[in-house]
Amino acid sequence: MSTIQIIGAPQSNFVRVVRMACHEKGVSYDLEVARPHSPPVQAIAATGKIPVMRHGEVALCETRAICGYIDTVFPGPKLIPADPVKAAICEQWMSLVTTHIDNILLRQYLVAYFFPGTPDGSPDRARIDAALPKLGPVFAMLEAELTKHPYLGGDEFTLADMFLFPLVNFLPRGPESAEHMKASPHLQAWFDRVNARPSAVATLPPPMPGR
Repeated sequence: MSTIQIIGAPQSNFVRVVRMACHEKGVSYDLEVARPHSPPVQAIAATGKIPVMRHGEVALCETRAICGYIDTVFPGPKLIPADPVKAAICEQWMSLVTTHIDNILLRQYLVAYFFPGTPDGSPDRARIDAALPKLGPVFAMLEAELTKHPYLGGDEFTLADMFLFPLVNFLPRGPESAEHMKASPHLQAWFDRVNARPSAVATLPPPMPGR
């Protein structure tokens, strides 16, 4: 069987999700470094978003679809539990990360530090200040869940944890989010557990380009 090809920037949190999924399943892959909207990405995803994947004649975009394919096609530990209730909870948290948590913590808040677009490159305080009131509820939601379970939704490490982990990895780089992390001991303990996994160690991203 041909080797999976993952196409995207290794700094992307969602590219890292797919790479972690491969490592957890014991699936070898090649990483082709490409930026969003670049030709190899656009050839598979009309949206231009990363990651995209090729596996033989199969071409896929969207992180959830790619991970579902890897989990179904290849042997190894299941990334999504077989139990229907546990599977639904896993899907719930993946959806929350994708549609809500990522949007607030990264797209509204951290991006104003990473890619501020200001004339002098300083953080975009207007965008940061607009996002700050939204941070507390997100951290409270995660802390409450991880007070009940060692992992998102239960006692087992699943794809839901892989969806959240690369995003949390960025949080110490924002001063306000770093303070929230310090005030969230169960979230920090969860991060430390996941960060020690071989899949996390093997996929540690390089610095952002130009940083």
